[in-house]
Amino acid sequence: MNILRISTAGSVDDGKSTLIGRLLYDTQSLSKDKIENIKSISEQRGLNEMDLSLITDGLTAEREQGITIDVAHIYFNTPNRKYIVADSPGHVEYTRNMITGASNASVFMILIDARNGIIEQTKRHLFIASLMEIKNIVFVINKMDLVDYSEERFNEIKKELKVLETKFNLTNRDLSFVPVSAKVGDNVASKSQEMSWYTGSTLLDYLENVKILEDDNAFRFNVQYVIRPQSDDFHDFRGYAGKVVSGSVKVGDEIAVLSSDQTSKIKAIHKYENPLLKANSGDSVTLELEDDIDISRGDLLSLQPEKFTGLKSIKSKICWLGKEDLVPAKKYILQYGSSKVAVKVAAVKSQLDFDSLAFEALPENVSVNSISEIDLKSASPIYLDDYAINKKNGYFVLIDEQSNATVGVGFKE
Repeated sequence: MNILRISTAGSVDDGKSTLIGRLLYDTQSLSKDKIENIKSISEQRGLNEMDLSLITDGLTAEREQGITIDVAHIYFNTPNRKYIVADSPGHVEYTRNMITGASNASVFMILIDARNGIIEQTKRHLFIASLMEIKNIVFVINKMDLVDYSEERFNEIKKELKVLETKFNLTNRDLSFVPVSAKVGDNVASKSQEMSWYTGSTLLDYLENVKILEDDNAFRFNVQYVIRPQSDDFHDFRGYAGKVVSGSVKVGDEIAVLSSDQTSKIKAIHKYENPLLKANSGDSVTLELEDDIDISRGDLLSLQPEKFTGLKSIKSKICWLGKEDLVPAKKYILQYGSSKVAVKVAAVKSQLDFDSLAFEALPENVSVNSISEIDLKSASPIYLDDYAINKKNGYFVLIDEQSNATVGVGFKE
């Protein structure tokens, strides 16, 4: 399915919500009732034109403050693609929300106010894009109408962004730059008559044509449920239901259970009532094996040549989500897929300074929205890939054992 997942980032008043509203409006993704409602609210505010930011800033608190404070997921379609846009808050107090919004994105869209250029918040957004290993980054230079559609100003900002490529390890990413005015629609869905000097694609054309990278990672299958009907029709049936986390598997492949030395071959693949010859990343299927082996919920399967050893000690970067600070002596539950492992924090090595964007040693505490480098230890092996190699099987969440609240999201290094 051709679905493009986009994460947006921008500072307050960069026009992010207006840009998304413009995309929805120009792609005719809004109902007549919605448009009339937005027109009515805009008139009540004394505006001469529709305030397109109202389309995405749906929370009452957001409308009162005029800023986006939570992750809103917006869906729209064109004849070529389906889109899911995670409209994330841009300010540092909501770092956790931004990481959540960027977790599954194929494209990271960073807005920059043409008047202000690159600010500290822009650098933070670039750091998040680097941390989340997002390959496609588009810089949307907004409010070009307020700088007289200046080509010189656009080139100045583009030059400054190029300098940051090395600093944030972005030299292997696909970087694009589009000058727009979201308010009036220049270069969003249609070419701007005011910027004839710009020969690149509109933002929508970019999104329509950007390549979604194929999943070429190793096969990982997370077992969520063991199916044993024990009925007359399926007397000896044993299947393993779950999701193909990454890679693919086909009938006849030899698989390995990572938590043991057991191996078998794929006898059949079932999706609902339909048999499949092959299952790909993202497919929820039931695997039937040729051999009756011991597999339970939480086990991770791989192809036999790709089997790797679990670790009882891992290094990771973690964004702390909990309202209470991390307690090093406390036991937490590390969960990836349906696998759960009890862990303790062996060491907090360093923490990101949001001003210098460098990891500084020995932080005083690990509190909400902080990003830290930590070592974790467990009693049983953890079967995670390095996040930079396999994003789908390289992240985890930490759960407070007592409250059962999710308190952190981490990325194995």
